Amino acid sequence: MGFARTLRQGLWPLAAALCAPAWAQYEQISQQWVEQALAQLPAEAKGPLRMEVSIGALDSRLKLAPCGQVEPYMPPNTRLWGRTRLGLRCVDGATRWSVFLPVTVKAFGPAWLLRGQVAQGAVLTADDAEQGEVDWAEDRSPVLADPALWVGQIATRSYMPGQAIRQSMVRAPLAFQAGAQVRVVAQGSGFSISSDGQALTVGVIGQAARVRMDNGRILTGTVLDARTVELAM
Repeated sequence: MGFARTLRQGLWPLAAALCAPAWAQYEQISQQWVEQALAQLPAEAKGPLRMEVSIGALDSRLKLAPCGQVEPYMPPNTRLWGRTRLGLRCVDGATRWSVFLPVTVKAFGPAWLLRGQVAQGAVLTADDAEQGEVDWAEDRSPVLADPALWVGQIATRSYMPGQAIRQSMVRAPLAFQAGAQVRVVAQGSGFSISSDGQALTVGVIGQAARVRMDNGRILTGTVLDARTVELAM
């Protein structure tokens, strides 16, 4: 028993050493596959982003059977963005296997970074941020690289200096409260109709709001300004 145990303990480092080159090769194949997939993205999909790929390591406790050909693939509901994973499957071997390899895809690009602390509910101005570069893929919320998308918007909570302005960080200001009297307009080919009504929901410019008309009918339209709701015709 003692000799067998000693033998197993001596063989385990040897087995690990023999598997290490194969694991390194799998990781290299994965690196090349991801880089090629990103390179094939259309220019409009990548925009101004500078992509970087980092391949993680397979679990050293895995015991994979020898394989003549390993095929990388994207698991369902995953994408090459941020912290993700890549599938590896053996397609030419006595034993078929499939494992997942951790992958991090960084996408560095221009962004607007807050100059100072911003309180919840504050209206953002052009002076509140300065240009910089961040990893767009670090957070699921899209970076708002165009100032027109965040200047005049309301901070959804408090933020610290240096944070990149993202979509989830701002909301449009309220145009009116529920219960306000608004003007409902409808325009079509060669005609324009308007009537008064009472807002049943808060109004946010560019978003939908419900209005009860004088005849009791309830309509839904798009908020144009602090007093106008437009109906689609």
